[in-house]
Amino acid sequence: MPQDSYLVGLIGEGIGPSLSPALHEREADRQGLRYLYRRLDIGELGVRPENVGELLRAARTVGFDGLNITHPCKQLAIEHLDELSPQAAALGAVNTVVFDGGRAIGHNTDVTGFAASFARGLPEARMERVVQLGAGGAGAAVAHAVLTLGAGRIVLVDALPERAAALAASLNRHFGEGRAVPATPDALAAHVAETDGIVHATPTGMAAHPGLPLPAELLHPGLWVAEVVYRPLETELVRTARGLGCAVLDGGGMAVFQAVDAFRLFTGREPDAARMLTHFAELAVPEDALRAATSSPCAD
Repeated sequence: MPQDSYLVGLIGEGIGPSLSPALHEREADRQGLRYLYRRLDIGELGVRPENVGELLRAARTVGFDGLNITHPCKQLAIEHLDELSPQAAALGAVNTVVFDGGRAIGHNTDVTGFAASFARGLPEARMERVVQLGAGGAGAAVAHAVLTLGAGRIVLVDALPERAAALAASLNRHFGEGRAVPATPDALAAHVAETDGIVHATPTGMAAHPGLPLPAELLHPGLWVAEVVYRPLETELVRTARGLGCAVLDGGGMAVFQAVDAFRLFTGREPDAARMLTHFAELAVPEDALRAATSSPCAD
């Protein structure tokens, strides 16, 4: 008989306010499944990011069916897995692990999640030249999505120049030479002046990392801005860019569509994406109102 009971979880740091548990559990409930989604916060558990393998082994031992992986473990988890999907292998980052027949298989639904959100939220956006802030685990997935969506060239700006260079080299091998260019933060203004849009893929904007990821004076109405952070849904970047007349995509759509794909991987069942978008809207509004009132932290 098909499985109708699931135990899944989320590994990351500062994940208390994550909406992933509620999103998954609500959809499972509508499908008549018993579905328990647990948070495994490495900070609260006293586990260093580089020791994420301990949590993966423990989860497999106690019978988890799968895990979502978020900051700062998306790249560190890979060495502890038995197999990677082609997309996760190309990215060098995972955000979903499925335990299947004693094997831990890594996937990445951030790529498809961002692509689906972007196509839905910014369908008319020009993409000849794109600047992306951040080249870490989430940045790798988003950059792949941006080029898959048809961007002519993506400029990768990261505080760690070697990380931007490594991601650019990987993208060029996959998409063709010259499609990705690494850049240092001191060259950001020059690149933004020539770009069609900006993708933000760093933790800046979360409650634990407040502020803008770039000077506000670099933004202007001719740009579109796509955010990856979704807690809070209205980051300082989203608020500032919208106020200046930019076309803006918040991080909510990516959060939902990556959850849609992860739910499918965990259960083998087809989730209702429209219903999950509705659930997210219901969950995010009161949570963001509470955040505004209490300055509570935000998460993955």
